[in-house]
Formats: sequence, C-alpha cells, structure tokens
Amino acid sequence: MIRFIIPLIAILLFFLEPIFSLFSPIEINSELYITVPRFLMVYLIFIATYYNSKRAIIYGFVLGLLYDMYHIDIIGLYTFMYPLICYVAALVIRQIERHTVTVMVLSVVMIVLLELLSYFFASVIALTSIDFGEFFTSRLIPTMIANSLFIVMFGYMFKQITEKRFFQKQAGF
Repeated sequence: MIRFIIPLIAILLFFLEPIFSLFSPIEINSELYITVPRFLMVYLIFIATYYNSKRAIIYGFVLGLLYDMYHIDIIGLYTFMYPLICYVAALVIRQIERHTVTVMVLSVVMIVLLELLSYFFASVIALTSIDFGEFFTSRLIPTMIANSLFIVMFGYMFKQITEKRFFQKQAGF
C-alpha cells in the first residue's frame, strides 16, 4: 500500500485544486485578486527533488494531460509545462543544496515560471486581453502568496513522504 501513497496524494491534490479555486477571485478594497492554486505542481517539484525526477516528469505528463482535458480547452499546454517545470526543478536542485527551505523557495520560483508561461501562451494566442501589469498585480502576486502559504503548511510533510518512500524504495520495499 505504501507504494501507492505518492500517486494517491498527487491525484488528491489534482482534485483539490478546483475546490480551492472556488475561493477566487478575492475582493479587497473593490479590487479583484485572482489566486490560482498550484498544489499539484508543488508536490511534483518535491517528488522531483526528493524522490525521482523521472517519475515526477511522468506524473507531470499524465496529470498535465488530465488537467488539459478537465480544465482547459487547449490539449497539450499543461501536458508540456508540468514535465518541463519538473525537469527544470530537477536540474536546478542538482546545483544547489537540497534543503527544505531551498526546495520551498524553488517551488515558488517554479510556480512563477509556470504562471508566466501560461500568461505568455494565452496572450500569444489571444485568449487573454489583460496587460502584463494587471496580470502581475491581480494574478501573479496573489497566486504566489497563496501558494507560498500552502508550501509553508505542507512542504515539510511532502518532504517526509517523498524521502520516506525513496528510502523504502532503496531498501527494496
């Protein structure tokens, strides 16, 4: 049963993201702020860092394809971006220390990269009409804050789960 814990958590986070997106947009002083939960991406980064980057890329591909089919009309956008972010995170973490705080900061940076890629792709194919300044203040900053809170609350637990599974894998369980 323990071998299924990592994919089960990934699937659970996949289904929790739309539930938390129901709390968005948030209105503060008559301005709307959009928060995009990227819980699955955070978890995939922890898998790439502490468990196995190849598995994280595979999970990213499969769950990105499901995300494309389930949430948006363009098949292939997140199917490409989730594995790409996992790959970049694995490359970066090889160059720096694999400390929990470092991986948490890396997760926030990778979420920013994912949001920027999503925005640029949507603006190139004319799916969005907002300018970059509005995107930055009304979506990117609130998304970073919300996901940073998620990372602080669950990052250490993700590390423990993925490292524990890694050591069990090494022992042959």
